[in-house]
Parts: sequence; C-alpha cells; structure tokens
Amino acid sequence: MSQVLGQTRVRIRSCASHGLVGFGCGRQLPSELPVQCSRLTHRPSTTWLPWRARPKGTERQSTASNGWFREISNMWPGQAMTLEVKKVLHHEKSQYQDVLIFESTTYGNVLVLDNAIQATERDEFSYQEMITHLAMNSHKNPKKVLVIGGGDGGVLREVVKHECVESAVLCDIDEAVIRLSKQYLPHMSSVYSHEKVTVHVGDGFKFLEEYQNTFDVIITDSSDPEGPAETLFQKPYFQLLFNALREGGVITTQGENQWLHLPLITKVKKDCKEIFPVVEYAFTTIPTYPGGQIGFMVCSKDPNANPKIPVRSWTPEEEIKLCRYYNSEVHKASFVLPAFAAQALK
Repeated sequence: MSQVLGQTRVRIRSCASHGLVGFGCGRQLPSELPVQCSRLTHRPSTTWLPWRARPKGTERQSTASNGWFREISNMWPGQAMTLEVKKVLHHEKSQYQDVLIFESTTYGNVLVLDNAIQATERDEFSYQEMITHLAMNSHKNPKKVLVIGGGDGGVLREVVKHECVESAVLCDIDEAVIRLSKQYLPHMSSVYSHEKVTVHVGDGFKFLEEYQNTFDVIITDSSDPEGPAETLFQKPYFQLLFNALREGGVITTQGENQWLHLPLITKVKKDCKEIFPVVEYAFTTIPTYPGGQIGFMVCSKDPNANPKIPVRSWTPEEEIKLCRYYNSEVHKASFVLPAFAAQALK
C-alpha cells in the first residue's frame, strides 16, 4: 500500500509473518526485488535445525531497496555487506528457511539463506577449498568423507578432487538448497552426478548418532551460534564428530571471524581440546563474509598430528589446475594468526 505525506510518497510492504517490514521514499522498489524479513541466519551453507524464535535483541535483518541487497546483524554491529542486484532469480520459503537467489552486478549469482549471503560465484572457492583441503591434506589417506550441510555442493566438489576418496557422503536437511543450487549454481552443484557421491536429506545430528568409527574426515558447514544453532558450537556436538571418526580422523568446522567473535572462538577451542588431542584455528579471506574473513577449527584424533603442515600435497602444476585459492603454502600460512588472536588462542 502507499500513502502520500506532503510531497513524499511512502511505499510500505507487508510480510505475512512479520506485518509491515519496510518502506521506501521517493523511488519505488524494483518489482522483482523483495524486502526480506528478519529470521535466524546460517553461515556458511545450510543447517539441519528448524528455525525457532530467538531472544529479543538478536534479530538479523536484510533490506533490499533501490536495487541493492544489504545484510545487517547484531553479530557484526555497525557494518553491513551490500551487493547490487541485477535480477532476482528465485525466492521461496522452504520447510526450514528463506531461500533467495539473485544475480548480482559484480559477484555473479548469489545464494542467500535466511537473509545471510552463503555463496557467490565470484568468491565461493576460497571458503570451499580451505575448509575442505585443510582437513583432507591433514589426513594420510582419507577414503570415507562426510559433509554435514553444504547443500550447494561446493565442499563435495573439492572432496572428490582427491583421488584417494572412495565415498563422499553429504547430509543436509533442506532439499530446497540442493534443488536450487543445481539450477542456479551449477559450477558448485555439478558434483552431485559424481559416482562417489551419496546424498542424504535429513537431520545431521541424528545421522551422526548412527555412525561410530566410520569416517576419515568430517567437514561441517555449521550455522552461526544463535538460538538453536548455538549447540553446534558446544561440546556435545564435537563429541558426536569425534565418535564418528576413525582413528586418526580429522574434522574441520566453521570457526567464525577472529575480528568479530574472538571470545566465542576461544571458548570453542577450549571445548574442542577437551575432546580432541590436537586442535588448531586457521582462517581464509573472502570478501562477502562479515569482516572479509572466516575461520576454521581443525581437529585431529591423532595426538601426533600437526594440521599446520600438510601430510599430503599435489604438485605445483596440479595445485594450479585444481585450485584457485588453496596451495600447500597457503595451507601453512592460514594458521599464522595476528598477534592479538594468537595470544587469545594460546
């Protein structure tokens, strides 16, 4: 609906679950660009937990006006990632989350889950390669690999680059992310046709509970530590991962941003060290994630392991062919932290 106040036209849009959610003055919002409602957000990839209401004051919101998508959150107060929208490609509410895919003017197609940017065609490889190869190249012979979340297919794409892999299993609760990634993010999701890949649509916690001493590597695309997803950063979840690993197994999980979430990272590392004999923190750079960085917790069941040094590596020629961000030198460098973070994470 619209009202005229003096000489200014105000357009107000409504949302079925949140009432009136946004307005624009002067210029009309592009008809294909929806104003997003505030919901629980996941980063990176999808989660296996249903949305529930969060405590007041933790809301995250994104706005879309005048052809721009903007992400705002109390998890990174005073700043917001903004991308110019060329065209909205798809928007739906799945059983678990709001799914938006749009074509941006400079970052290609963009996947947004519950109003948080998950992947863009321009920079997704830095995250996918690092969370995968830090774990894979810290294991001597990873044959069975499990990916929790990752419905866009990016991590799986990286896993099957390792010829030693015999089985790559993905468990993701939201079929919508898998289905829409196949349609709009083929550079990531084409891996679903690979002969070594098996997909399970379901609850990741329940899936892990059914497996003991099974996997060599487990890679978790966890959600942000808000509301029900907070449990993914607590000891019981890491115990499930530990139990599902074979001897010498390795995990990587999303580890948040050292500039924004250092107290949380410190606590998670402490909890992990009470379960795993070896725990390290690494990070990568990625422009469209908050603060331009994202971290990883890398843990091994082998007390003699040193994830900072790859135990396997490709030749320089193979690295250039297979990867756009990762190589053996970047692997080692990713564990070198600035002084303030290194001191906190001793």
